[in-house]
Amino acid sequence: MKTSSKDLLTQISQFWNLLDDLAESDPERYKNFIQQELKEGRDLCDGPEPQLCLQTRILKPKEKILFINLCQWKRIPAPQSATHPVPISVGKPEDISETSDVYIIINVAYSPGVLQAAEKDQVKTDQLIKMAMKCIEERFQFTLSHSYHVTEFRIKGSIQRMKQNLMGIPTGITDLRQEIRNENILEQMSSTVSEPDHFPQLLLPKEQVSDKARCLIEEISSTDLQVEMKTPAYELKIVKDQSEKPLKIELQVELPGVNSVSFCDLRVSEDDLLMEVSEKYRLHLNLPKSVDTEMTTAKFIRDKSTLIITMPLV
Repeated sequence: MKTSSKDLLTQISQFWNLLDDLAESDPERYKNFIQQELKEGRDLCDGPEPQLCLQTRILKPKEKILFINLCQWKRIPAPQSATHPVPISVGKPEDISETSDVYIIINVAYSPGVLQAAEKDQVKTDQLIKMAMKCIEERFQFTLSHSYHVTEFRIKGSIQRMKQNLMGIPTGITDLRQEIRNENILEQMSSTVSEPDHFPQLLLPKEQVSDKARCLIEEISSTDLQVEMKTPAYELKIVKDQSEKPLKIELQVELPGVNSVSFCDLRVSEDDLLMEVSEKYRLHLNLPKSVDTEMTTAKFIRDKSTLIITMPLV
């Protein structure tokens, strides 16, 4: 270990010496090199973006509606040639229960170049969709219906939730995780991103783009059994001012058996909300209007086991 550490330090030192020499001998080339590295660094930091959403059905092991969010992501390399595999990233299935609707969302991402090449070619688009469905079947041992349709909306659920899912952010740690403050106020916390390292590859029968990228990403898969959690009783209302202008959304959630807010995880984006109590309750709602997440507050009334969330509108 000592020897390899020394070798690594030597290589780093040599690299910096080469950069110093390049800066002196060819400033313009040095400038272009640095700008290119900065651009690639920014590209790697960009999150996935939704492209289109598909609706199909899971037939086995249990029949359910399935939404597939097809996304583009700069962190995924394009295939090296038409005969090389096409990299693909598949996120964990999210089991959603909303009042009368029960369905699953799975996020899938390709290189932007791959999706752009297929954008005006229905045959290529259909191939990418079938590749995504095949990968889902193999990864999660699902049997999917061969029929599907493209929905009118680009994404099912929230963009923020999709990015967290594909980027490997644990579901128990979210961008608006709440804890006690003065016994009843929930405090915002930041989340962490796990390091990516690999992804699956499938062959695309038709010709594809040859753009290259360097970074690999993590393919998030899970064999954990999902715990069945109840949807708690709740009341959602839009509060208006005297002139009937909508001001905020108030959500009251009843959590019988919960005596402390420390058991609650809450995540609010501009257009949806997810509240979870480990192994007990799970509530996911698409909000009727866009809200200001920074001004969102929540409080827990202990003697009534009730969580009250106030979300000002943007």
